Amino acid sequence: MQRRAFLLGLLWLGACSTTAPLPSGSRQYRGNVKLSGRLSVSYQAAGKPQSLQGKFDWTQRGENIDIELFTPLGQTMARIAITPARARLEQSNGEVSEASSIDLLTEQHLGWALPVDGMRFWLQGFVRDAQRKLITVTPDQVDTLRSDGWRLRYVSWQADQSTTVPKRIDFARDAASNALALKVVVDRWQEAE
Repeated sequence: MQRRAFLLGLLWLGACSTTAPLPSGSRQYRGNVKLSGRLSVSYQAAGKPQSLQGKFDWTQRGENIDIELFTPLGQTMARIAITPARARLEQSNGEVSEASSIDLLTEQHLGWALPVDGMRFWLQGFVRDAQRKLITVTPDQVDTLRSDGWRLRYVSWQADQSTTVPKRIDFARDAASNALALKVVVDRWQEAE
C-alpha cells in the first residue's frame, strides 16, 4: 500500500514538471480568468491529520469568483460564489451557507480554509507585500515567499501565449493548532468571458 501511494505521488509530481523552454514575456494580472486544475489538501481535524485530493474550476470576473470543487472522480464536493459583499458555499448535500469571509466559511464546513483572497493573485503568479502591493513572481524565484499570512513556493511554471504562468504552487499556513497545506496544479488557463 505504501509503495502504491509513493508511486502515485511520484506520478502526480511528475505530471507537474515542465521541460520545454518558457517564454520570457512580461505578465499582467488578469481580472477575468478561468482556471482548471487539481489540488491536494493536508489539514488537522479533531487533532488528527487529514488529507484529500480533488479537482477545481475557478472563474474570476473582477471581484466575483466562482469555484467548484470536485472529488478525483468528478463528483461535486462544493460550489463557492464570492462577491465583495458575501461568500456563499453550497455543499454536495444541498446545504447552503453564507458569511462575509470564504476562509472562515470553508473552514467551518469543509474542515479547512480555502484562502481565496490570496489565491486570486497567487494562481496568476503574483504575491502581495505588507502594503498589499502586487509583486510579480518569476520562474527563477525559488525561495519561499510570504503573502497574506501564508508561505508560498512556486514549484513549476508553464507557457501561456507569450508569457509564463504558474503550473504548481504549494502554500501553507502556520498555526500551532490548525496547520494547513495545499498543493495546487493548474492544468488549463483561459480568459473568462
